[in-house]
Amino acid sequence: MGRKFTLKEIAFQAGLSLATVDRVVHNRPGVTLRAQAQVAAAIEALERQSDTTRAVGRRFGLDVVVEAPRRFSHAVRLAFEAEVGGLGPASLSARFHMADRMEPADLRAILLAIRKRGSHGVVLKARNTPATADLAHGLMAAGIPVVTLVTDLPSECRVGYVGIDNQIAGANAAYLLGRMSPAAGQVLVTLSSGDFAGEGDRALGFATVLGRDFPHLSVVTVSEGGGVNRSTYDLALVALEQNPGLDAVYSIGGGNRAILQAFGDSRAKCRVFIAHDLDATNRTLLGQGALTCVIHHDLREDARKACQLVLRHHRMLPSDLSLTPSRMMLLTPHDDLTGL
Repeated sequence: MGRKFTLKEIAFQAGLSLATVDRVVHNRPGVTLRAQAQVAAAIEALERQSDTTRAVGRRFGLDVVVEAPRRFSHAVRLAFEAEVGGLGPASLSARFHMADRMEPADLRAILLAIRKRGSHGVVLKARNTPATADLAHGLMAAGIPVVTLVTDLPSECRVGYVGIDNQIAGANAAYLLGRMSPAAGQVLVTLSSGDFAGEGDRALGFATVLGRDFPHLSVVTVSEGGGVNRSTYDLALVALEQNPGLDAVYSIGGGNRAILQAFGDSRAKCRVFIAHDLDATNRTLLGQGALTCVIHHDLREDARKACQLVLRHHRMLPSDLSLTPSRMMLLTPHDDLTGL
């Protein structure tokens, strides 16, 4: 096993002690197969990230903690791995903690372990609950800056937020859907969970504009499907059975293939379907014309801004560095998606 990276870098990436990594790297006895696998995975991740790294200046390590279905968390991982190496005046690496669903105890264990071990920064996509806020505040008190990603926490719990303006995104969705719906009807609004502040902001922006400008349309909201296909399908199917007037969708939390299947199985027609994020599934559905529009933004821009906020905290960038919300793109089946 090579020494391209220092033991400290490998230990940070693997979440293991220096002593354990030293034993693995030097093939000493007393290590488990799991530790060997963790070290191998850590080196592989460091190698991927180093492909674009300018190995100059001070090196920083980030922890990226994300609760989201794999289709989204995988896109986040790719965005950070593409961006961390290309930033100056320092080089960065990222370690990832991702799951479809993080129970409160799981999130607590992850964040407390990061606080104990130390980190140069935490990028966090998590539910906006008092417990999460307390954990984030504890990281900040320990000198570890927290940056919220696509969904926010109270401002005192983080150094900044990166992502789109979610309330404006919801307002845009309402405007587009309303303009395409001249007759009375019902709109299915789906959230993965009301605990995500960003999803709540999208729903608020949507409901505000729809109620004000398009009063002939009413909203049926379902939540807590977690963006997972099976549970999202079940929620959508019940909503369609109870509300036969549903003929449009604003999908805030994902699971769009499942929602479309629920419409098909209910023999209901979906005239307009507005979704978020150009992940692999939505790219396919948009190309097929199953989605009317996707509200997309560049996760690499989010990753770049998150890294900049961490560097600003550590005085590697000017203290007056100001970042604006990420730019939104409205994509239809007629758009060329090459390069997106």
